[in-house]
Amino acid sequence: MAYGIALDLGTSGFRSHLVDLDKGAKIIDTAITVRHPLPGANIMDHMHFWMTSGRAITHNIIAQTVYDLISLYGKEKLSEVKKISVCGNPIQLSLFEDIEIRDLAFAGENKIKNLGVTPPSRKAHITTAGDIGLLGINPEVEVLMPPAIRHEIGADALAMIIKSGMLDKNEVCMVTDYGTNAEMGLYLDGELYSGSAAAGPAMEGQSIEQGVLASPRAISDVNITDDGTWENVVLDDHLIPVTTAKVDPVTGNTVRILDYKAKGITGTGTVSCISEGLRSGVITLPGIKTPDNKIHLVDGVTISANDVHEAGKAMGAIRAGHRTLMYEVGLSDADVKTMYMAGASGTYVDPVKAQYCGMIPRVLDEVYQLGNTSLMMAHDLLKSDGALDMMQDVANSISANHIMFAGNQKFEDMYVLELAYWDEGMPYDMYNELMVASGFPPLPEIVHPKICKRIVKSDIPEVGAGIHTLDPVGMIMTGIFDGCTGCRKCQRGCPEKALTVTDTPDGAHMINVRSDLCLGTACKACEFNCPEKVYSFTDLKVQYKL
Repeated sequence: MAYGIALDLGTSGFRSHLVDLDKGAKIIDTAITVRHPLPGANIMDHMHFWMTSGRAITHNIIAQTVYDLISLYGKEKLSEVKKISVCGNPIQLSLFEDIEIRDLAFAGENKIKNLGVTPPSRKAHITTAGDIGLLGINPEVEVLMPPAIRHEIGADALAMIIKSGMLDKNEVCMVTDYGTNAEMGLYLDGELYSGSAAAGPAMEGQSIEQGVLASPRAISDVNITDDGTWENVVLDDHLIPVTTAKVDPVTGNTVRILDYKAKGITGTGTVSCISEGLRSGVITLPGIKTPDNKIHLVDGVTISANDVHEAGKAMGAIRAGHRTLMYEVGLSDADVKTMYMAGASGTYVDPVKAQYCGMIPRVLDEVYQLGNTSLMMAHDLLKSDGALDMMQDVANSISANHIMFAGNQKFEDMYVLELAYWDEGMPYDMYNELMVASGFPPLPEIVHPKICKRIVKSDIPEVGAGIHTLDPVGMIMTGIFDGCTGCRKCQRGCPEKALTVTDTPDGAHMINVRSDLCLGTACKACEFNCPEKVYSFTDLKVQYKL
């Protein structure tokens, strides 16, 4: 049998299909990771890790994780893999392919030139498993690498544009892939205007105290019922949303509907809780109006005030990004007619709740929820020999204008107000007054879409036999430092409990850090807490897998 593997390399985790190439790339099985294997919570952390800890250690962790993920299909099947396809943003694809990323990390041609960096081609091409350094795969196996539109606008953005069909519509429309990096595009008069809002990991359920990626047994939605209780919607083993219980959000009293235990909450579930909490008065920003300052959901899952703040920062960045794109091209809030929502968060979130929280424009005619378009596109590459050339043709045909939000005064002014609204509880009227004072129109009254259509039943519409979940993810990074006394202050001070200290037989003290739990160079609390100042995060080496 000839197998193929489709990979979606996301900032918050990896997803994959095993397909039967002899049967038209029929999906046989699906496997996902519960988080990203590299230290850090966002794409900037991943780039910083590559530049400070090294290219070799970064690619080693990525390659090991891909191997661990596809091994869930059965290691005996790996010898029968004949083709691999991938999709994702430019940085994740570069880390996977083990090529230069500094042209993506730094803005400005002069800076890149001064660093001596030659930007690699990011056009569609075919490489091999051996050239990439994939483990457990015949080195001659072809790996299909999709193109970027521009170096900042990657294959994942191209995938959501192609799968939405937005280029065929004669209307002003917007598309967003809701994730750690919210990739967004505005299509107007044959021109694509793109941006990327660093929304943060809350949209993927990370940085939420009991948050998880969209996976089986995760709460994905809540709905207020006539009696004031909240219906809790949980993803089943095929990622289909099912109602499992009715819960009093204040007391946690539960009426069980389905005996299917929840393990945590997704980003969309968090958005839903915030929307329903604001509309019901359970949430009055910046706090939660319950005795213990928590919203209670099924099976002991809760939402805290800190979770509201984390999600608020993400939703604020997305709203500021959308409005920045509009105003940069001279549009008003009412000019965008159609919204396409991609990714797991774009699939499971209720569009009306998303509109209330600022994740989509407040005035819309139609909303379409597309699913994981990046994984779908990777699958298409295996189904059709011409799909890779088609993607390059579409990329060549798009006249793209990328708007950098970093340093954009419009974005910064709006995001400051978003932070004041979500973190400090700025009243809505004051928010609008300050928006006008900053030179922008106030937020319009909400006009709900006439059409809300979920194109797929789940963000991964086909899973084959089921879904395998890889947890833990990544590798252990270790180090022994001269002068370390074994005081374990680094261990006690690790906010993610990613670090442990073990004593070696010769009396040394070994630092062990889980790559997937570590916050990386954005944190380095371990290094700062070392009283002897001998610990160096960047000197950690990969020693063994989890």
